[in-house]
Amino acid sequence: MKLNDKRVLVVDDQKSMRGMARYCLTEIGVGVVDSVESGEAALERMKTVRYDVIISDWNMDGMSGLDFLKTVRASQSWKDVPFIMATSERSKELIVAAKQAGVSHYLVKPFNVTDMQKRLDVVLAPKAA
Repeated sequence: MKLNDKRVLVVDDQKSMRGMARYCLTEIGVGVVDSVESGEAALERMKTVRYDVIISDWNMDGMSGLDFLKTVRASQSWKDVPFIMATSERSKELIVAAKQAGVSHYLVKPFNVTDMQKRLDVVLAPKAA
């Protein structure tokens, strides 16, 4: 799969995790990686930039990753953008809540380049007609 023409938005309140995600995405050949520290900042950025994939942390100050996901899915402009939740949360209830809100896939922290590649392969795979 060609990733060099893809734009990915990473949303995480921890600078180290934004850096790790950027490293992984760059290693697998993603063309443009932007990162912001909050769901609110992501929504602002998404007003002017179109992304192919959103990768968001679950636990953030202010707007949670789940609330950010719900906002994205409620938007006509963004509802079909693949959304990967990156989290250390493993609770079945939270996973169900994210699925009900429309999450595309999960990325369990800590993650590596291979983990990131597998998630992108799934969410960017051509949809069967």
